[in-house]
This record gives sequence, structure tokens and C-alpha cells, in this order.
Amino acid sequence: MNPGLLLAFDDEQPAAAALAAALGVPWAQVQRHRFPDGESKLRLPPALPAEVLLLRGLHQPHDKLVELLITVPAARALGAQRIVLVAPYLAYMRQDMAFSPGEAVSQRHIAALLAAQVDGLITVDPHLHRIASLDEVMPGCPNRALTAAPLLGAWVAQQVPGALLLGPDEEALQWVAAAGQAHGLDHAVCHKQRFGDRDVRVALPALPLVGRAVVLLDDVASTGRTLVEAATAALAAGAASVDVAVTHALFVGDALAQLRAAGVRHVWSTDAVPHATAVVPIAALLAAAVQAF
Repeated sequence: MNPGLLLAFDDEQPAAAALAAALGVPWAQVQRHRFPDGESKLRLPPALPAEVLLLRGLHQPHDKLVELLITVPAARALGAQRIVLVAPYLAYMRQDMAFSPGEAVSQRHIAALLAAQVDGLITVDPHLHRIASLDEVMPGCPNRALTAAPLLGAWVAQQVPGALLLGPDEEALQWVAAAGQAHGLDHAVCHKQRFGDRDVRVALPALPLVGRAVVLLDDVASTGRTLVEAATAALAAGAASVDVAVTHALFVGDALAQLRAAGVRHVWSTDAVPHATAVVPIAALLAAAVQAF
């Protein structure tokens, strides 16, 4: 893809500037105004090129999804013929099955909604556990699901040589394996039981941790409870240190403070989600995917 313009929203200026610079294309803002009743007014450039790249991270997704539903058809009306969405964080991917009768499978429905709007999607480390690829929930929509795990692995290898990468649950295996194999780091995963949004139990793998530097690595940290449990268990088992590396740093509420209180030394994340812990840039990763799209 050779986009004529990168469109981005006013709250994602640093990410937009970095991606535009990596691609060597201009970028412009989608300007937003919020009315007192909560509705939004959006303003795009009055004329758009045929190929447009639209950047929108979908953390805190509700308003952003509505804005996308307005922005995409507006962009087409202003001249865009092909619109590819870059959503570094793709919301609603974790609800991938009905765990009790009547539950909506949000992954399936949100993916279908986006597939009906755009001509392609690029994202980073979507939480795909029970499906092999986004093609299963976005049929007919070209997509690229990138992984930042090797980038995180490179950071960890530099900061903590010889670290043990530990996934806080079995679902993290795909990320710790990719990070570990790329940089020669040992890796393993814990076993997790979830009893509620903030009530989890974590069992360590059968590995000696005494004196080892452990880095907990995962795709997303939300409440942080699983990471807290894993860190507490690793330190109790004799780990010399515990750090955390994640692709998507959501860290709602006091999640970060709880990690610190549990004894976590460093918390690192990519800038896929804007956060104070972001130290690993992904603009080059995204740019390469756009150019190959």
C-alpha cells in the first residue's frame, strides 16, 4: 500500500507523527468536538486521496468505535476509495466464546463490524486464543496481525541478560515463545484459574526460580491481577527479581501501583497504547506492514 495520507485523531498525535515519518507520508487530524449531550462532531480534511491510512487505537473503545463509524463513510464521501485501518490495540478480542448461555461473543461481532467498514486492517498482538487468525472473524477483509513479542524480547535481553521469560498464564505461550526464541531466552508459562475479573490464582511451572531474574511477559495488562499473582509467587519461590513486559499497557485503576506493591521492579510496554511505561516503539513494525499490504 502507498497511502497518500495518514489520518489520525487529535489524541494520538505522537503515534501518528511517528508512523507518518516512518512511511514518509503526510498526516492530518480528524478534529473532534463533543456536544453537551455526548454526541460528537468530526471534521476531516475537505479532500482526501484515493488511498488513506487511518490510525486509531481502540483502547477505551466505546466512543472510538462510534467515531470510526462516522469517520470511514465521511472519508469515502471526501474522495477516499481504499481505507486501511491501523488499530495497534484491537478491542473486544478477549471475549471469544460464550462462557454461559446468552453471552455475546464480542470478538466475532466487533470484528465483523470493522470488516464491513474498512478495506483492510493492521493490528498488533490481538488476543486470539481459540481462533487461529483474524480471517475466521473478518472474512473477506484483508488483515495483518503483527506481534511485538520479538521487540519486547530484544528489550528484555538488553535490560536483563539471561532472564527467564514467564507467561502469567497458558494463553501467553505464543508471546513468550516468540520473544524467547528470537533472543535465546528461556521461557515458560504459569497455570491460571480465574474466578472473577479481579480474582485469579496462579501456579508456577515446575522450574527452579531461586536466584533467577524473571520477566513476566504478556500481550495485555488490564487489571494486572494475574501479573500480581505471578510476581508474588515467583518472588516467594526465590526469584532474584521480577519485571513485567507487555505489548498493551491498559493498567486500569491502581493496577500499576499494585504491581509495584507486589515487588515488581520494572514495568515496560510498547507504545501500541500510550502509557508512561512505553519504552518500545512500534512505528517501524507498523510501517513495514503497511508497505507490504
